[in-house]
Amino acid sequence: MKLNKYIVALDSGTSSCRALLVDYNANIIDISQKEFTQIFPSSGWVEHDAEEIWKVQYEVFEDLVRRNKILPEQITGIGITNQRETTVVWSKSTGTPICNAIVWQDRRTSTICEEIKMNKIGEYIMSVTGLVIDAYFSGTKIKWILDNVSGAQEKALQNDLCFGTIDSWLIYKMTVGKKHVTDFTNASRTLLFNIKDKVWDKSITEYLNIPDSMLPEVMDSSSHFGDFEYKGYNIPICGVAGDQQAALFGQACFEPGSAKNTYGTGCFLLMNIGDKFIRSKNGLLTTLCCDKFGKATYALEGSIFIAGAAIQWLRDGLGVIESNEESEIFALKAKDKNEVIVVPAFTGLGAPYWNMYARGAMFGLTRSTGMNEIIKATVDSLAYRTRDVLDAMVSDSQVRLSVLNVDGGVVKNNYLMQFQSDILQVDVDRPEVTETTAMGVAYLAGIHLNIWDYNSILDKRKLERKFIPTIDLERSNNLYRNWKKAVLRTVDWMDKDDQSI
Repeated sequence: MKLNKYIVALDSGTSSCRALLVDYNANIIDISQKEFTQIFPSSGWVEHDAEEIWKVQYEVFEDLVRRNKILPEQITGIGITNQRETTVVWSKSTGTPICNAIVWQDRRTSTICEEIKMNKIGEYIMSVTGLVIDAYFSGTKIKWILDNVSGAQEKALQNDLCFGTIDSWLIYKMTVGKKHVTDFTNASRTLLFNIKDKVWDKSITEYLNIPDSMLPEVMDSSSHFGDFEYKGYNIPICGVAGDQQAALFGQACFEPGSAKNTYGTGCFLLMNIGDKFIRSKNGLLTTLCCDKFGKATYALEGSIFIAGAAIQWLRDGLGVIESNEESEIFALKAKDKNEVIVVPAFTGLGAPYWNMYARGAMFGLTRSTGMNEIIKATVDSLAYRTRDVLDAMVSDSQVRLSVLNVDGGVVKNNYLMQFQSDILQVDVDRPEVTETTAMGVAYLAGIHLNIWDYNSILDKRKLERKFIPTIDLERSNNLYRNWKKAVLRTVDWMDKDDQSI
């Protein structure tokens, strides 16, 4: 009897690890998931136990195999996607971490970042990494570990330490210490990697006093990263990408001008800009993503602090809806013609405004304004903020947006998706399969194994619904012009000198 063959996608997130069983027709057969511990040792500090992450990731893999009665030889390849920027440092001699992993959310290295900004190397770092100087990225986390963990400096001088993001750590454990590697997408999030030359930048590593011996080998996202030694079988690890870049690939954004937006608590927008490095003039990040062959190319990235969180505010803060799904029902009942505007700047405004002092505001209220109108305006704000960032991307890249691919929980809202299409004046594509991150690395592994190519991925990608513009360009621009006026007033209402108000 001929046995079915599969690819397993490992998805190591910020709060849980998952394993997905994918067949050769790109169907997700099963998913196993388990949470791991969040550690908060001090205000602004966030840590994970890297050994626990490995243990949980192994457990969900075994659960998937056992539950589906899969033999090891039926798994032809493995893909790995991961929370980006989270930093693990471990000993080569013992194979164990020298401290907890420092998570991407951790802010303990803010002081180091401020020192870099005041040094002339700060501008150089931004110019070659495509990033901003921020505690978000891995480089300053490595420096903190070397400076603050007992014995770390000595071990580093003895070439006994390895640094890795979570993908590197998992591969090291899966290959029983034989491979210390990463891919270009994860390397590009470290603040140490020159994405112009695609090498670790010696000027940066020397400034931060990080030995080259700690750094992993960097490979294309569709490559042979080593073999998972599992119960006497060697299963090739063939696809690796950071979560947002994996989602971009999973959405088949292979060509310049293609973009995806993940609508979660906030929004992550990435646009493929092709093989030319472009440094943003609008507060976006330039990062590495994957072309249709799984090789490194460039993307612009922007983040919106408040997206689904604005819908949660309607539910939990104002108490005007009982579920997120009701936001669509009440938005469709609104009587106004977009006179009311809500700017949900609850924690300031991110790209492209970058104003930490802005606060939320409502405009255009009249005596006839009711909760339906406020709910509608809050939902509308997600579409407006998406246009803010995508307009910045188009301005930076001079590449016209062809279609916006969407994923995330909020995209179930049909009203929002239609309004998004109207405001952008482009089609909005919602896929049948929303597991775009895990599917991205499954596809990358499949490409290396010659199971799929980019054409077959395009063929297998199915849309659940396409939203096309229903208003004309003039109407769209007028609505957006009013939004921009509201944002300007929100930013001007309070600045850093007006905190006594």
